[in-house]
Amino acid sequence: MTGALADLPLKNKRQFLKNRHNIAAAESYLRRSLEALFDIGRHILAKSFGFPATEYKEIARGLQDKKILNEEEAELMRKMAGYRNRMVHFYHEITPEELHEICLNHLDEINLLLDRMLHSIGKKE
Repeated sequence: MTGALADLPLKNKRQFLKNRHNIAAAESYLRRSLEALFDIGRHILAKSFGFPATEYKEIARGLQDKKILNEEEAELMRKMAGYRNRMVHFYHEITPEELHEICLNHLDEINLLLDRMLHSIGKKE
């Protein structure tokens, strides 16, 4: 899910920030990665447990209640829900520097949650 972000020059902050296309791509890829993560969580809750989660933070709570995620992971997912909402509704508040920092230092957290969810449905060993 986050593979396209790895193609951006994240290791070189100056190079990343000087090209507005990098910033736009990072915002789009990150938002879509977060939305895909929540869609997978929603699907697991609906198909495996009949749990009709509609809001992103509710998905995190449901995954914790159903023991798919532990408390720490669910809290991380709730924070991701808040960040995704900021990206969509308060995008003007997110600076290119903040976006760079998130993409450089927090993509492994998205992948961790994805792995936990895939493991829960037997798609990952």
